[in-house]
Amino acid sequence: MVKVWYEPPPYGPRTALNRPAYGNGNDLGPKWVVRLSKMPASRAILPFVAGFVFLGSIPIWNQKLPYTLSPEYLAAQRAYMRYHNMNPIWGISSKNARAAEDH
Repeated sequence: MVKVWYEPPPYGPRTALNRPAYGNGNDLGPKWVVRLSKMPASRAILPFVAGFVFLGSIPIWNQKLPYTLSPEYLAAQRAYMRYHNMNPIWGISSKNARAAEDH
């Protein structure tokens, strides 16, 4: 029988032997990548998320709202809910909303 001695990598499991456990290794690469890797996560991630949300919202800027948000549709929906005696805890047909609307 052959004995095998296992020695884990110096920085723990799932780490490479030829580079450090954290960072991109000896600050190699473009300076903006090095600065980005050393930033706190919130300062690095939030601007990118905000930028992608902005880019994703551009196509819907000039579109009209759906017809289900028109005042006529909402009034018909409210009347339907009242006619069928729907009684949610909150919302347009709740007791509080009815009392506020009827005065």
